[in-house]
Amino acid sequence: VAPTRGAAAAAGRGVVAAAAESPERVEAFLDGLKYDDKGLVVAIAQDVDTGAILMQGFADRTAVRTTITAKKATFFSRSRQAQWTKGETSGNFISVKSVHIDCDKDSLIYMGVPDGPTCHTGAHTCYYSRVDGPDGAAAVDGGGIRDGEEEALSTLYELEATIARRRLEVTKEGDKPSWTKRLLENPELLCSKVREEAGELCESWEKQEGAERAASEMADVLYHSLVLLNLQGVAVEDVMAVLRNRFGTSGVEEKASRPKKK
Repeated sequence: VAPTRGAAAAAGRGVVAAAAESPERVEAFLDGLKYDDKGLVVAIAQDVDTGAILMQGFADRTAVRTTITAKKATFFSRSRQAQWTKGETSGNFISVKSVHIDCDKDSLIYMGVPDGPTCHTGAHTCYYSRVDGPDGAAAVDGGGIRDGEEEALSTLYELEATIARRRLEVTKEGDKPSWTKRLLENPELLCSKVREEAGELCESWEKQEGAERAASEMADVLYHSLVLLNLQGVAVEDVMAVLRNRFGTSGVEEKASRPKKK
């Protein structure tokens, strides 16, 4: 599976890379898009680190070309009948790292890094209202918004958000705090659990306990590590950005370039 994903990612990045190397290739790519009767394709902006869908708009040939060459998410406004680059008014640009096309060639994804909130409401994404569930927008008027900003979170980021909520919880007298709260209030215990779970993950290989056991132990490592990150004020998004910036760099060279620990 990994080689296939790698090949797909390389193909997606190839369109942006080709802009500097061969304008003719970019024009050929634009020729191959299936525009609607108004000359537009769907353009979706996605956070390259969190996976969050930031917004959806439309783009004409010029807007797509601008996105590829300037590496800023650019769209076509149907109401104003004009091209616009996200952030040109607010300053919250989306720096595009790669562009991806769907199998029908009528929609694109701009994978990028947002400089700030994407939605005009000030929310991180335009998709901040959940529809389903007992408190969703389909069940309750004005529902679906949690803590002022509900996002369509993937599993890892939903876990991060849950840990953040646990930190803010106030334990009533006579009640036991949640395990997460206990860990946050006892850094020594937390660090011991991170080391313990990492050791058990290694044991799953050393004792050949199987894939299911390895996945379970890795889940424990991730959970306890996320709690430790929360304690230090580090977002998962920041970790993903570090990993992304290491792509294409030799692991040996990257490690050698790190500042020495004091």
